[in-house]
Amino acid sequence: MTDAAFSCRCVLCHDYGDREAADDIDRMMIDHVQRYGWHVVMVPEDEAGPGFAYTVGLAHSYGSAELAVFGLDIHVMHRMLNRLGERVAAGAAVEASPMELRNVHPGWYRTFFGCALAFYRRPPLPFLQVAWPDADGRFPWDPAATPAHRDSQPLLWLHPRDHRSGVWTAELA
Repeated sequence: MTDAAFSCRCVLCHDYGDREAADDIDRMMIDHVQRYGWHVVMVPEDEAGPGFAYTVGLAHSYGSAELAVFGLDIHVMHRMLNRLGERVAAGAAVEASPMELRNVHPGWYRTFFGCALAFYRRPPLPFLQVAWPDADGRFPWDPAATPAHRDSQPLLWLHPRDHRSGVWTAELA
């Protein structure tokens, strides 16, 4: 998915005068975007909640939306996002069957996608959430899904104020 209104303002396309201030993590992210076309940011599960991962660079390199996935092992999410990134790089449609792709509401960007905002230097930028079903094919918005599955993934296509209270909205308080 390409957002025709997206104009790349990333740190590779524009000199903001602070490149020498980049830390090791920023330099690694920039190197991966230059070398591979994207970087995957992995946030491990902790006492605050489930882990998540997202791409940085797909919009810059391919004009595609960035991708985010929540609630699985970070290494599984890393491989998943790399496979989807390879599809984008090959010019194929981003398909995530049996998963669903949903547009992320910009109200969530500062909560979850800080590295992407630092790289692109401004919201909004195109982001898609890769939502995954449980073993019975139920997505977290399905009333029949278990509470654990419902809590494993946020519903980022909703405005933050419309999201049910829980682990994903704790950062908004």
